[in-house]
Amino acid sequence: MKTFTFAAGLVAAAWLGGLSVVAQTPEERGLSIAVETDTRDAGFENWVASAKMVLRDKQGGEAVRTFRMMTLEQKEDGDRTLVVFDKPADLAGAAVLTYAHALVPDDQWLYLPEVRRVKRISAQNKAALFMGSEFAYEDLSSFEVKKYRYKYLRDETMDGQECFVVENTPAYADSAYSKQIEWVDKKLYHPRRLDYFDRQGRLLKTMTFTGYQQYLGKHWRASEQLMQNHQSGKATQIVWGPYQFKTKLHESEFTPEALTRSR
Repeated sequence: MKTFTFAAGLVAAAWLGGLSVVAQTPEERGLSIAVETDTRDAGFENWVASAKMVLRDKQGGEAVRTFRMMTLEQKEDGDRTLVVFDKPADLAGAAVLTYAHALVPDDQWLYLPEVRRVKRISAQNKAALFMGSEFAYEDLSSFEVKKYRYKYLRDETMDGQECFVVENTPAYADSAYSKQIEWVDKKLYHPRRLDYFDRQGRLLKTMTFTGYQQYLGKHWRASEQLMQNHQSGKATQIVWGPYQFKTKLHESEFTPEALTRSR
């Protein structure tokens, strides 16, 4: 579920010259930015996209993988996401299913064709790298407002775009991150950059989002994401094909039992 109810007294309004002036703490303003981000993208129902993933090591070597990603919007809980790999041949049919939640641990399952069984991923293992990329299994979860505590830091221009800079602190247990610093585009209300800090508070990774395109006159999606690991020197680039919204995806496709048929 991607809705959020403001507690009474969250925003204090003062009246000056007949105009309502909203006074917000940095925490309240950060939360309001997150809520607006969530609200603007609600109602997409589902989407499907193919992608190319390029893994780059410290020496400049590359490995290429392709996958399909499908997301099913949920009204009463976090969204459901399914990732299915097509290439290389030894990964074809491998799949990861995620049921995102707010404060309770996400449910995640992994299917590997060579062992022909579905394995549940424990909450303590979600910091592990996803299929050798610089994305963790934790990063596959959909954005849910209640997952974080927020603090507005400042306004800043990034690549010519005016952004809010917000600190996001995980409110759920077993996160691999102590916090994230997010640059939120003021016009699109989508991230331009995310800095991830490890549990010791050191900068771990930076993800940048570029090439935003609008679908159905409302929903914005980046055509490219780049995750750079500052501690290992590795990077993972994802280039997305066109997104398809409101397709004929069915809930039955998003079950652990269906993973064995995902090829």
